[in-house]
Amino acid sequence: MTKVAVWCRHQGDNVIGIGPNIPWHIPSDFKRFRRITQGQNLIAGQTTYESFPNRTLPNRKIFILTLNPDYQPSDNQNHFVVTDINSFQDCDGDFYIAGGASIYKAFMTGTEKLRPDIIVDSMYVGELNPQLQGKKIDITPCIEAMKTHYRQISQTYEKDNVLTSVWVLKNQFIDQNVLKHLINSIEAED
Repeated sequence: MTKVAVWCRHQGDNVIGIGPNIPWHIPSDFKRFRRITQGQNLIAGQTTYESFPNRTLPNRKIFILTLNPDYQPSDNQNHFVVTDINSFQDCDGDFYIAGGASIYKAFMTGTEKLRPDIIVDSMYVGELNPQLQGKKIDITPCIEAMKTHYRQISQTYEKDNVLTSVWVLKNQFIDQNVLKHLINSIEAED
């Protein structure tokens, strides 16, 4: 099993949201995320899941991490409620972690068995939307863990003010097919 964290953060402050909103709108970044996660098992917190258009992303199984065991997903055949993050320690298959901040932090700073094998680190270098109100949500503990436990293995790709690189856990065997899929998805044109 390979776990892959996929995020886009703001340069300098590691902000991924303001209130419930992503504070930038970069269509190519959304397209890259969709290419990377197409056909994959996706892990998302309840708030992130509810931010998906129509509470779904086609051609993916979505595992919704929530404290509410009675939570009702929009698609009972392809979306599954999970109330214990430890369920992902020894699962079969690959999983792509899509956030939000508390989900990233739980995987990145939790036990070694939960830690993602690979990180797709995208960093927006533009300005945050000044019209958004609310608390800034950052993933600084995740970035600190990334710098400690991971090493960058790809070049840094730039598109539309988003810098993207791939990081892997130090001293770990990484599934080469997963890495090829990630690099091909990042390099693909929109």
